[in-house]
Amino acid sequence: MLREFIVYACPVGELNNQVEEYFTTTCAECGENAAHKYMPHCTLTGFFHDESTAIPIYIQALDIAWQNALTIRLNKPIVIVDFKVKPDFHYLKIESVWIEKLIANFANIAKSPTRTDRFRLKSNLHLTLAYKFPSEQQQTLTKIAKKIINPQAEVSWELRFYERHPDHSWTCHQSWKL
Repeated sequence: MLREFIVYACPVGELNNQVEEYFTTTCAECGENAAHKYMPHCTLTGFFHDESTAIPIYIQALDIAWQNALTIRLNKPIVIVDFKVKPDFHYLKIESVWIEKLIANFANIAKSPTRTDRFRLKSNLHLTLAYKFPSEQQQTLTKIAKKIINPQAEVSWELRFYERHPDHSWTCHQSWKL
């Protein structure tokens, strides 16, 4: 049976706490939007599909790519550069050539004969706050974000390999400190 996998960079620390608080507050005040179905994250690959027997291939490839990336890691490898508010999409814009190189290396290493689709590597990096919400909620969501989220808050990051199950629950198969 095919499984659905994805690779994220997830915030850890104060920024993650703020985004979690934002999700809780916006869900209570505005109802759920599409962002509530996920943990705070920056998407590094699109979803891809493979057999569960291939999980060790991806974990090993991520481990090798992570170890290689550590040798060229900058002091601040992932930088939040802006808070963006669009009519249907609110997010923190992220810049990291370093993480883009890490994930490209992973894609080159991860060779599974049973994967059914190509890797879709992400380059427009961001941490989503809200999307697919009714337009009348935009001002409220923006106000809550500006009150709760400080884009310069303390944060470290983890590279995580997730499986999303058919019931939309998640399993993190492995994580690495970035």
